[in-house]
Amino acid sequence: MPLTSFHPVIAQWFKAHFNAPSDVQRQAWPTIRAGNSTLIAAPTGSGKTLAAFLAAIDQLVQQGLESPLPDETRILYISPLKALSNDIHKNLEEPLSGIREGLAAAGLPDVLIRAQTRTGDTSPAERHAMKRWPPHILVTTPESLYILLTSDSGRAILSTVRSVIVDEIHALAGSKRGAHLVLSLERLAQLTKTPPVRIGLSATQKPIETIARYLTGTTATDCTIIDTGHVRRRDLQIEVTGSPLEAVMAAEVWGEIYDRLEELIGQHRTTLIFVNTRRLAERAAAALAERLGDQYVTAHHGSLAKEHRLSAEQRLKQGSLKALVATASLELGIDIGDVDLVCQLGSPHAISTFLQRVGRSGHRLGAVPKGRLFPLSRDDLVECTAMLAAIQRDELDRILIPDAPLDVLAQQIVAEVACREWQETELFKAFAAAWHYRELSYEPFLDVVKMLSDGFHTQRGRRSAYLHRDAVNGLLRPRKGAKLTALMNGGAIPDQFDYDVIMQPEGRPVRRHPERGFRV
Repeated sequence: MPLTSFHPVIAQWFKAHFNAPSDVQRQAWPTIRAGNSTLIAAPTGSGKTLAAFLAAIDQLVQQGLESPLPDETRILYISPLKALSNDIHKNLEEPLSGIREGLAAAGLPDVLIRAQTRTGDTSPAERHAMKRWPPHILVTTPESLYILLTSDSGRAILSTVRSVIVDEIHALAGSKRGAHLVLSLERLAQLTKTPPVRIGLSATQKPIETIARYLTGTTATDCTIIDTGHVRRRDLQIEVTGSPLEAVMAAEVWGEIYDRLEELIGQHRTTLIFVNTRRLAERAAAALAERLGDQYVTAHHGSLAKEHRLSAEQRLKQGSLKALVATASLELGIDIGDVDLVCQLGSPHAISTFLQRVGRSGHRLGAVPKGRLFPLSRDDLVECTAMLAAIQRDELDRILIPDAPLDVLAQQIVAEVACREWQETELFKAFAAAWHYRELSYEPFLDVVKMLSDGFHTQRGRRSAYLHRDAVNGLLRPRKGAKLTALMNGGAIPDQFDYDVIMQPEGRPVRRHPERGFRV
Protein backbone atom coordinates (compact mmCIF):
# COMPACT_ATOMS: atom_id res chain seq x y z
CA MET A 1 0.00 0.00 0.00
CA PRO A 2 1.62 3.29 -1.05
CA LEU A 3 1.79 6.32 1.21
CA THR A 4 -0.25 8.26 -1.35
CA SER A 5 -3.39 6.52 -0.04
CA PHE A 6 -2.94 8.37 3.28
CA HIS A 7 -3.81 12.01 3.81
CA PRO A 8 -0.94 14.14 2.39
CA VAL A 9 -0.09 15.56 5.83
CA ILE A 10 0.26 12.05 7.31
CA ALA A 11 2.31 10.86 4.36
CA GLN A 12 4.57 13.91 4.71
CA TRP A 13 5.08 13.23 8.44
CA PHE A 14 5.99 9.60 7.71
CA LYS A 15 8.51 10.54 5.02
CA ALA A 16 10.14 13.05 7.37
CA HIS A 17 10.81 10.30 9.94
CA PHE A 18 11.35 7.13 7.88
CA ASN A 19 13.02 6.33 4.58
CA ALA A 20 10.18 4.12 3.35
CA PRO A 21 7.43 1.84 4.69
CA SER A 22 8.64 -1.52 5.90
CA ASP A 23 7.42 -4.74 4.33
CA VAL A 24 5.00 -5.45 7.15
CA GLN A 25 3.56 -1.92 6.94
CA ARG A 26 2.96 -2.19 3.19
CA GLN A 27 1.09 -5.45 3.71
CA ALA A 28 -0.85 -4.46 6.84
CA TRP A 29 -2.20 -1.05 5.92
CA PRO A 30 -4.61 -2.19 3.16
CA THR A 31 -6.25 -4.94 5.22
CA ILE A 32 -6.56 -2.75 8.32
CA ARG A 33 -8.09 0.07 6.29
CA ALA A 34 -10.53 -2.45 4.79
CA GLY A 35 -11.74 -3.27 8.32
CA ASN A 36 -10.44 -6.84 8.43
CA SER A 37 -9.24 -8.53 11.61
CA THR A 38 -5.48 -8.92 11.17
CA LEU A 39 -2.66 -10.84 12.83
CA ILE A 40 0.80 -9.36 12.21
CA ALA A 41 3.90 -11.49 12.75
CA ALA A 42 7.17 -9.66 12.10
CA PRO A 43 10.64 -9.35 13.67
CA THR A 44 11.29 -6.93 16.50
CA GLY A 45 12.02 -3.43 15.19
CA SER A 46 10.11 -3.87 11.90
CA GLY A 47 7.49 -1.20 12.57
CA LYS A 48 4.57 -3.41 13.67
CA THR A 49 3.09 -0.85 16.08
CA LEU A 50 2.98 1.91 13.48
CA ALA A 51 1.57 -0.59 10.99
CA ALA A 52 -1.38 -1.05 13.34
CA PHE A 53 -1.81 2.58 14.39
CA LEU A 54 -1.19 4.73 11.32
CA ALA A 55 -4.17 3.51 9.28
CA ALA A 56 -6.48 4.13 12.26
CA ILE A 57 -4.97 7.59 12.87
CA ASP A 58 -5.49 8.42 9.19
CA GLN A 59 -9.18 7.55 9.46
CA LEU A 60 -9.55 9.81 12.51
CA VAL A 61 -7.79 12.68 10.73
CA GLN A 62 -9.94 12.30 7.61
CA GLN A 63 -13.10 12.32 9.69
CA GLY A 64 -11.89 15.22 11.85
CA LEU A 65 -11.30 17.38 8.77
CA GLU A 66 -14.91 16.84 7.66
CA SER A 67 -16.49 17.49 11.07
CA PRO A 68 -15.25 17.76 14.69
CA LEU A 69 -14.38 14.41 16.21
CA PRO A 70 -16.90 13.32 18.86
CA ASP A 71 -15.64 12.73 22.39
CA GLU A 72 -15.65 8.95 22.15
CA THR A 73 -13.11 6.15 22.21
CA ARG A 74 -12.48 4.55 18.81
CA ILE A 75 -9.24 2.58 19.23
CA LEU A 76 -8.42 0.30 22.17
CA TYR A 77 -4.78 -0.76 22.55
CA ILE A 78 -4.04 -3.63 24.98
CA SER A 79 -0.53 -4.50 26.15
CA PRO A 80 0.54 -7.15 28.68
CA LEU A 81 2.60 -4.68 30.75
CA LYS A 82 1.78 -1.34 32.37
CA ALA A 83 5.24 -0.08 31.43
CA LEU A 84 4.64 -0.99 27.78
CA SER A 85 1.27 0.80 27.87
CA ASN A 86 2.94 3.96 29.16
CA ASP A 87 5.65 3.64 26.52
CA ILE A 88 3.16 3.27 23.65
CA HIS A 89 1.31 6.34 24.91
CA LYS A 90 4.55 8.35 24.86
CA ASN A 91 5.41 7.11 21.37
CA LEU A 92 1.93 8.05 20.11
CA GLU A 93 2.43 11.65 21.16
CA GLU A 94 5.15 12.19 18.55
CA PRO A 95 3.10 11.29 15.45
CA LEU A 96 -0.07 12.92 16.81
CA SER A 97 1.66 16.22 17.60
CA GLY A 98 3.63 16.08 14.33
CA ILE A 99 0.45 15.55 12.32
CA ARG A 100 -1.25 18.49 14.08
CA GLU A 101 1.72 20.70 13.23
CA GLY A 102 1.51 19.53 9.62
CA LEU A 103 -2.20 20.38 9.45
CA ALA A 104 -1.51 23.86 10.81
CA ALA A 105 1.33 24.41 8.32
CA ALA A 106 -0.98 23.38 5.46
CA GLY A 107 -3.67 25.80 6.62
CA LEU A 108 -6.09 22.98 7.44
CA PRO A 109 -8.42 22.76 10.46
CA ASP A 110 -6.93 21.42 13.67
CA VAL A 111 -7.73 17.79 14.49
CA LEU A 112 -7.08 17.00 18.16
CA ILE A 113 -6.72 13.24 18.64
CA ARG A 114 -6.43 12.41 22.33
CA ALA A 115 -4.52 9.32 23.50
CA GLN A 116 -4.52 8.29 27.18
CA THR A 117 -3.48 5.34 29.29
CA ARG A 118 -5.70 3.55 31.80
CA THR A 119 -3.72 1.24 34.08
CA GLY A 120 -3.23 0.72 37.78
CA ASP A 121 -0.87 3.71 37.77
CA THR A 122 -3.53 6.13 36.44
CA SER A 123 -4.39 8.76 39.05
CA PRO A 124 -7.99 9.33 40.26
CA ALA A 125 -7.96 12.80 38.69
CA GLU A 126 -7.00 11.35 35.30
CA ARG A 127 -9.69 8.69 35.59
CA HIS A 128 -12.32 11.31 36.40
CA ALA A 129 -11.24 13.46 33.43
CA MET A 130 -11.44 10.40 31.19
CA LYS A 131 -15.12 9.99 32.08
CA ARG A 132 -15.89 13.55 30.93
CA TRP A 133 -13.65 13.54 27.85
CA PRO A 134 -13.02 9.99 26.66
CA PRO A 135 -9.80 9.63 24.65
CA HIS A 136 -10.00 8.66 20.99
CA ILE A 137 -7.19 6.15 21.60
CA LEU A 138 -7.25 4.29 24.92
CA VAL A 139 -4.11 2.38 25.96
CA THR A 140 -4.62 -0.20 28.70
CA THR A 141 -3.79 -3.67 30.06
CA PRO A 142 -5.96 -6.84 30.20
CA GLU A 143 -6.71 -6.32 33.89
CA SER A 144 -7.68 -2.67 33.49
CA LEU A 145 -9.87 -3.60 30.51
CA TYR A 146 -11.70 -6.06 32.76
CA ILE A 147 -12.27 -3.34 35.37
CA LEU A 148 -13.54 -0.91 32.73
CA LEU A 149 -15.96 -3.55 31.41
CA THR A 150 -17.28 -4.08 34.94
CA SER A 151 -17.91 -0.41 35.81
CA ASP A 152 -20.73 1.77 34.49
CA SER A 153 -18.43 4.62 33.44
CA GLY A 154 -15.98 2.22 31.82
CA ARG A 155 -18.72 0.53 29.80
CA ALA A 156 -19.86 3.92 28.55
CA ILE A 157 -16.32 4.69 27.36
CA LEU A 158 -15.85 1.31 25.67
CA SER A 159 -19.24 1.19 23.96
CA THR A 160 -17.93 3.17 20.96
CA VAL A 161 -14.73 1.15 20.33
CA ARG A 162 -14.31 0.16 16.68
CA SER A 163 -10.90 -1.52 16.67
CA VAL A 164 -8.80 -3.38 19.25
CA ILE A 165 -5.02 -3.79 19.02
CA VAL A 166 -3.51 -6.61 21.13
CA ASP A 167 0.25 -6.18 21.35
CA GLU A 168 2.76 -8.94 22.21
CA ILE A 169 -0.06 -11.46 21.81
CA HIS A 170 2.33 -14.38 22.28
CA ALA A 171 2.86 -13.32 25.90
CA LEU A 172 -0.84 -13.81 26.64
CA ALA A 173 -2.17 -16.65 24.49
CA GLY A 174 -0.59 -19.54 26.38
CA SER A 175 -1.82 -18.67 29.88
CA LYS A 176 -4.96 -18.22 31.96
CA ARG A 177 -4.34 -14.51 31.62
CA GLY A 178 -4.90 -14.97 27.90
CA ALA A 179 -8.20 -16.77 28.60
CA HIS A 180 -9.20 -13.88 30.84
CA LEU A 181 -8.45 -11.41 28.04
CA VAL A 182 -10.42 -13.17 25.31
CA LEU A 183 -13.46 -13.39 27.58
CA SER A 184 -13.13 -9.63 28.09
CA LEU A 185 -12.97 -9.18 24.32
CA GLU A 186 -16.17 -11.18 23.92
CA ARG A 187 -17.80 -9.00 26.60
CA LEU A 188 -16.66 -5.96 24.63
CA ALA A 189 -18.17 -7.39 21.44
CA GLN A 190 -21.52 -7.70 23.26
CA LEU A 191 -21.25 -4.10 24.47
CA THR A 192 -20.53 -2.35 21.16
CA LYS A 193 -23.02 -1.89 18.30
CA THR A 194 -20.81 -3.96 16.00
CA PRO A 195 -17.95 -6.23 17.12
CA PRO A 196 -14.66 -4.29 16.95
CA VAL A 197 -12.00 -5.24 14.43
CA ARG A 198 -9.17 -7.09 16.19
CA ILE A 199 -5.49 -6.59 15.34
CA GLY A 200 -2.79 -8.75 16.93
CA LEU A 201 0.95 -8.02 17.00
CA SER A 202 3.93 -10.20 17.89
CA ALA A 203 7.42 -11.10 16.78
CA THR A 204 7.31 -14.72 17.97
CA GLN A 205 4.21 -16.87 17.58
CA LYS A 206 3.65 -20.52 16.64
CA PRO A 207 1.43 -22.02 15.34
CA ILE A 208 0.36 -18.77 13.77
CA GLU A 209 -3.02 -20.09 12.54
CA THR A 210 -3.98 -21.03 16.11
CA ILE A 211 -2.94 -17.60 17.41
CA ALA A 212 -5.15 -16.04 14.72
CA ARG A 213 -8.11 -18.07 15.98
CA TYR A 214 -7.24 -17.10 19.55
CA LEU A 215 -7.36 -13.45 18.49
CA THR A 216 -10.68 -13.50 16.67
CA GLY A 217 -12.58 -16.28 18.42
CA THR A 218 -14.98 -18.77 16.87
CA THR A 219 -17.55 -16.32 15.48
CA ALA A 220 -15.23 -14.35 13.19
CA THR A 221 -15.39 -15.45 9.56
CA ASP A 222 -11.80 -14.60 8.68
CA CYS A 223 -8.52 -13.20 9.96
CA THR A 224 -5.86 -11.90 7.60
CA ILE A 225 -2.43 -13.25 8.60
CA ILE A 226 0.57 -11.13 7.66
CA ASP A 227 3.66 -13.17 8.37
CA THR A 228 6.98 -11.60 7.42
CA GLY A 229 8.69 -14.10 9.69
CA HIS A 230 10.64 -13.91 12.93
CA VAL A 231 13.93 -14.56 11.16
CA ARG A 232 16.56 -11.83 10.93
CA ARG A 233 20.33 -11.68 11.02
CA ARG A 234 21.58 -11.88 14.61
CA ASP A 235 24.95 -11.97 16.39
CA LEU A 236 24.51 -14.69 19.04
CA GLN A 237 27.13 -16.55 21.09
CA ILE A 238 27.39 -18.64 24.25
CA GLU A 239 29.84 -17.42 26.90
CA VAL A 240 31.39 -20.29 28.90
CA THR A 241 33.59 -19.76 31.94
CA GLY A 242 37.07 -21.21 32.24
CA SER A 243 36.12 -23.01 35.47
CA PRO A 244 33.87 -26.06 35.06
CA LEU A 245 30.13 -25.55 35.53
CA GLU A 246 28.48 -27.49 38.35
CA ALA A 247 24.91 -27.95 39.54
CA VAL A 248 25.43 -24.96 41.87
CA MET A 249 27.59 -22.01 40.88
CA ALA A 250 30.78 -21.58 42.88
CA ALA A 251 31.91 -18.11 43.97
CA GLU A 252 34.96 -18.16 41.66
CA VAL A 253 32.70 -18.93 38.68
CA TRP A 254 30.51 -15.95 39.50
CA GLY A 255 33.67 -13.87 39.63
CA GLU A 256 34.59 -15.01 36.11
CA ILE A 257 31.10 -14.14 34.85
CA TYR A 258 31.21 -10.66 36.36
CA ASP A 259 34.72 -10.12 34.95
CA ARG A 260 33.51 -11.07 31.47
CA LEU A 261 30.43 -8.86 31.82
CA GLU A 262 32.65 -5.97 32.86
CA GLU A 263 34.75 -6.56 29.75
CA LEU A 264 31.71 -6.68 27.44
CA ILE A 265 30.17 -3.58 29.02
CA GLY A 266 33.44 -1.72 28.42
CA GLN A 267 33.32 -2.67 24.72
CA HIS A 268 29.79 -1.32 24.18
CA ARG A 269 28.01 1.96 24.82
CA THR A 270 24.92 0.44 26.47
CA THR A 271 24.36 -3.12 27.70
CA LEU A 272 21.11 -4.71 28.86
CA ILE A 273 21.54 -7.78 31.11
CA PHE A 274 18.56 -10.09 31.60
CA VAL A 275 18.18 -12.44 34.55
CA ASN A 276 15.35 -14.76 35.56
CA THR A 277 14.74 -13.64 39.15
CA ARG A 278 14.50 -10.34 40.98
CA ARG A 279 16.99 -11.53 43.59
CA LEU A 280 19.62 -12.20 40.92
CA ALA A 281 18.89 -8.82 39.34
CA GLU A 282 19.76 -7.07 42.61
CA ARG A 283 22.78 -9.29 43.23
CA ALA A 284 24.25 -8.87 39.74
CA ALA A 285 23.61 -5.12 39.74
CA ALA A 286 25.39 -4.74 43.08
CA ALA A 287 28.39 -6.81 41.91
CA LEU A 288 28.74 -4.84 38.66
CA ALA A 289 28.26 -1.52 40.46
CA GLU A 290 31.30 -2.34 42.62
CA ARG A 291 33.36 -2.74 39.45
CA LEU A 292 31.94 0.08 37.30
CA GLY A 293 30.49 2.55 39.79
CA ASP A 294 26.99 3.00 41.22
CA GLN A 295 26.17 5.76 38.74
CA TYR A 296 26.67 3.43 35.75
CA VAL A 297 24.74 0.29 36.82
CA THR A 298 21.30 -0.31 38.33
CA ALA A 299 18.56 -2.93 38.52
CA HIS A 300 15.08 -2.94 36.96
CA HIS A 301 12.24 -5.23 38.07
CA GLY A 302 8.60 -5.13 39.06
CA SER A 303 9.16 -4.75 42.82
CA LEU A 304 11.00 -1.45 42.42
CA ALA A 305 9.17 1.85 42.71
CA LYS A 306 7.76 3.23 39.47
CA GLU A 307 9.99 6.30 39.75
CA HIS A 308 13.14 4.14 39.97
CA ARG A 309 12.08 2.10 36.93
CA LEU A 310 11.32 5.17 34.82
CA SER A 311 14.60 6.79 35.87
CA ALA A 312 16.55 3.66 34.91
CA GLU A 313 14.84 3.49 31.50
CA GLN A 314 15.55 7.16 30.79
CA ARG A 315 19.18 6.93 31.92
CA LEU A 316 19.76 3.93 29.65
CA LYS A 317 18.03 5.70 26.77
CA GLN A 318 20.16 8.82 27.28
CA GLY A 319 23.38 6.80 27.47
CA SER A 320 24.32 7.86 31.01
CA LEU A 321 23.81 4.28 32.22
CA LYS A 322 26.33 1.73 30.96
CA ALA A 323 24.45 -1.38 32.08
CA LEU A 324 20.94 -2.19 33.28
CA VAL A 325 20.20 -5.55 34.94
CA ALA A 326 16.55 -6.48 34.37
CA THR A 327 14.00 -9.25 34.69
CA ALA A 328 11.14 -9.74 32.22
CA SER A 329 10.05 -6.16 33.04
CA LEU A 330 12.04 -4.97 30.01
CA GLU A 331 11.53 -8.02 27.82
CA LEU A 332 8.75 -6.61 25.64
CA GLY A 333 8.74 -3.60 23.34
CA ILE A 334 9.43 -0.77 25.79
CA ASP A 335 11.44 2.01 24.17
CA ILE A 336 14.80 2.15 25.93
CA GLY A 337 16.76 3.68 23.08
CA ASP A 338 19.61 2.07 21.16
CA VAL A 339 20.98 -0.87 23.15
CA ASP A 340 24.24 -2.23 21.76
CA LEU A 341 24.38 -5.59 23.55
CA VAL A 342 22.01 -7.93 25.40
CA CYS A 343 23.37 -10.51 27.86
CA GLN A 344 21.29 -13.30 29.36
CA LEU A 345 22.39 -14.88 32.65
CA GLY A 346 21.01 -18.40 32.77
CA SER A 347 18.78 -20.11 30.25
CA PRO A 348 15.56 -18.19 29.50
CA HIS A 349 13.90 -21.63 29.00
CA ALA A 350 12.11 -20.56 25.80
CA ILE A 351 13.25 -19.64 22.31
CA SER A 352 10.69 -16.85 21.98
CA THR A 353 11.76 -15.33 25.32
CA PHE A 354 15.40 -15.25 24.25
CA LEU A 355 14.58 -13.74 20.84
CA GLN A 356 12.40 -11.07 22.48
CA ARG A 357 15.18 -10.16 24.89
CA VAL A 358 17.94 -10.10 22.28
CA GLY A 359 15.62 -8.01 20.12
CA ARG A 360 15.98 -5.17 22.63
CA SER A 361 19.32 -4.53 20.91
CA GLY A 362 19.33 -3.39 17.31
CA HIS A 363 15.71 -2.31 17.77
CA ARG A 364 15.42 -0.53 14.44
CA LEU A 365 15.17 -1.37 10.76
CA GLY A 366 18.39 -2.77 9.31
CA ALA A 367 20.16 -3.16 12.67
CA VAL A 368 21.65 -6.47 13.84
CA PRO A 369 20.65 -7.64 17.35
CA LYS A 370 23.61 -8.79 19.42
CA GLY A 371 23.24 -11.26 22.29
CA ARG A 372 25.46 -13.24 24.64
CA LEU A 373 24.14 -16.23 26.59
CA PHE A 374 25.76 -17.17 29.94
CA PRO A 375 24.89 -20.71 31.16
CA LEU A 376 24.92 -20.97 34.96
CA SER A 377 25.03 -24.77 35.27
CA ARG A 378 25.66 -27.90 33.23
CA ASP A 379 21.94 -28.28 32.55
CA ASP A 380 21.87 -24.64 31.47
CA LEU A 381 24.72 -25.28 29.05
CA VAL A 382 22.87 -28.16 27.38
CA GLU A 383 19.67 -26.13 27.16
CA CYS A 384 21.40 -23.02 25.81
CA THR A 385 23.25 -25.05 23.18
CA ALA A 386 20.00 -26.64 22.03
CA MET A 387 18.32 -23.23 21.98
CA LEU A 388 20.93 -21.64 19.70
CA ALA A 389 20.78 -24.68 17.42
CA ALA A 390 17.00 -24.31 17.17
CA ILE A 391 17.35 -20.59 16.38
CA GLN A 392 19.79 -21.42 13.59
CA ARG A 393 17.11 -23.75 12.17
CA ASP A 394 14.57 -20.87 12.40
CA GLU A 395 12.44 -22.76 14.91
CA LEU A 396 10.09 -21.36 17.55
CA ASP A 397 8.41 -22.76 20.68
CA ARG A 398 4.87 -23.99 20.18
CA ILE A 399 2.38 -21.96 22.25
CA LEU A 400 -0.01 -24.28 24.11
CA ILE A 401 -3.36 -22.64 24.82
CA PRO A 402 -5.04 -23.85 28.04
CA ASP A 403 -8.41 -25.49 27.57
CA ALA A 404 -11.42 -23.80 29.25
CA PRO A 405 -10.09 -22.70 32.68
CA LEU A 406 -13.28 -22.62 34.77
CA ASP A 407 -11.94 -20.32 37.52
CA VAL A 408 -11.43 -17.56 34.95
CA LEU A 409 -14.87 -18.29 33.48
CA ALA A 410 -16.53 -17.97 36.90
CA GLN A 411 -14.87 -14.62 37.50
CA GLN A 412 -16.03 -13.23 34.16
CA ILE A 413 -19.58 -14.56 34.60
CA VAL A 414 -19.95 -12.69 37.90
CA ALA A 415 -18.43 -9.52 36.38
CA GLU A 416 -20.72 -9.53 33.33
CA VAL A 417 -23.94 -10.41 35.17
CA ALA A 418 -23.12 -7.72 37.75
CA CYS A 419 -23.51 -5.19 34.91
CA ARG A 420 -26.84 -6.40 33.47
CA GLU A 421 -29.28 -9.29 33.42
CA TRP A 422 -28.51 -12.18 31.08
CA GLN A 423 -30.27 -15.21 29.71
CA GLU A 424 -28.19 -18.27 30.58
CA THR A 425 -28.15 -19.54 27.01
CA GLU A 426 -27.16 -16.16 25.57
CA LEU A 427 -24.32 -15.73 28.06
CA PHE A 428 -23.06 -19.22 27.26
CA LYS A 429 -23.14 -18.44 23.54
CA ALA A 430 -21.20 -15.20 24.08
CA PHE A 431 -18.47 -16.79 26.20
CA ALA A 432 -18.21 -19.94 24.07
CA ALA A 433 -17.09 -17.68 21.21
CA ALA A 434 -13.75 -17.23 23.02
CA TRP A 435 -11.17 -19.63 21.61
CA HIS A 436 -10.22 -21.15 24.98
CA TYR A 437 -13.87 -22.15 25.51
CA ARG A 438 -14.75 -23.32 21.99
CA GLU A 439 -15.22 -26.94 23.16
CA LEU A 440 -16.97 -26.11 26.44
CA SER A 441 -20.38 -27.77 26.54
CA TYR A 442 -23.44 -26.23 28.16
CA GLU A 443 -23.51 -28.61 31.15
CA PRO A 444 -20.14 -27.58 32.69
CA PHE A 445 -21.04 -23.94 32.06
CA LEU A 446 -24.33 -24.45 33.91
CA ASP A 447 -22.51 -26.16 36.78
CA VAL A 448 -20.36 -23.05 37.21
CA VAL A 449 -23.47 -20.85 37.14
CA LYS A 450 -25.16 -23.02 39.79
CA MET A 451 -22.07 -22.83 41.99
CA LEU A 452 -22.07 -19.04 41.72
CA SER A 453 -25.77 -18.85 42.56
CA ASP A 454 -25.85 -21.45 45.36
CA GLY A 455 -22.53 -20.64 47.00
CA PHE A 456 -21.28 -23.06 49.64
CA HIS A 457 -22.27 -23.70 53.25
CA THR A 458 -20.05 -23.19 56.28
CA GLN A 459 -20.66 -23.21 60.04
CA ARG A 460 -21.43 -19.50 59.72
CA GLY A 461 -23.93 -19.97 56.91
CA ARG A 462 -23.85 -19.77 53.13
CA ARG A 463 -21.02 -17.89 51.42
CA SER A 464 -19.92 -16.85 47.93
CA ALA A 465 -23.38 -16.71 46.34
CA TYR A 466 -23.03 -13.89 43.82
CA LEU A 467 -25.92 -14.51 41.41
CA HIS A 468 -29.70 -14.88 41.51
CA ARG A 469 -30.69 -17.67 39.13
CA ASP A 470 -34.23 -17.92 37.83
CA ALA A 471 -34.13 -21.58 36.77
CA VAL A 472 -37.63 -21.45 35.26
CA ASN A 473 -36.90 -18.59 32.87
CA GLY A 474 -33.15 -19.16 32.62
CA LEU A 475 -32.42 -15.61 33.82
CA LEU A 476 -29.33 -14.46 35.74
CA ARG A 477 -29.26 -11.36 37.95
CA PRO A 478 -26.56 -10.09 40.35
CA ARG A 479 -26.79 -10.31 44.12
CA LYS A 480 -25.79 -7.41 46.33
CA GLY A 481 -22.04 -7.01 46.39
CA ALA A 482 -21.41 -9.00 43.21
CA LYS A 483 -19.93 -6.06 41.30
CA LEU A 484 -17.66 -5.03 44.17
CA THR A 485 -16.42 -8.62 44.50
CA ALA A 486 -15.73 -8.78 40.75
CA LEU A 487 -13.84 -5.48 40.77
CA MET A 488 -11.75 -6.38 43.82
CA ASN A 489 -10.75 -9.82 42.53
CA GLY A 490 -9.96 -9.27 38.85
CA GLY A 491 -7.22 -11.05 36.91
CA ALA A 492 -5.80 -14.55 36.67
CA ILE A 493 -3.80 -15.94 39.60
CA PRO A 494 -0.15 -16.49 38.54
CA ASP A 495 1.67 -19.70 39.34
CA GLN A 496 4.47 -17.72 41.02
CA PHE A 497 4.19 -14.24 42.45
CA ASP A 498 5.69 -11.83 44.95
CA TYR A 499 4.01 -9.58 47.49
CA ASP A 500 5.06 -6.01 48.20
CA VAL A 501 5.61 -5.47 51.95
CA ILE A 502 4.67 -1.93 53.02
CA MET A 503 5.45 -0.37 56.40
CA GLN A 504 2.44 1.52 57.73
CA PRO A 505 1.58 4.29 58.40
CA GLU A 506 4.66 5.66 56.62
CA GLY A 507 3.82 3.74 53.44
CA ARG A 508 7.48 2.85 52.86
CA PRO A 509 8.28 -0.41 51.03
CA VAL A 510 10.41 -3.07 52.76
CA ARG A 511 12.94 -4.59 50.36
CA ARG A 512 15.61 -7.23 50.61
CA HIS A 513 19.20 -6.14 50.14
CA PRO A 514 21.26 -8.88 48.40
CA GLU A 515 23.98 -8.73 51.07
CA ARG A 516 22.46 -7.20 54.24
CA GLY A 517 19.01 -8.81 54.32
CA PHE A 518 15.75 -6.87 54.67
CA ARG A 519 15.71 -3.11 55.00
CA VAL A 520 13.30 -0.21 54.65
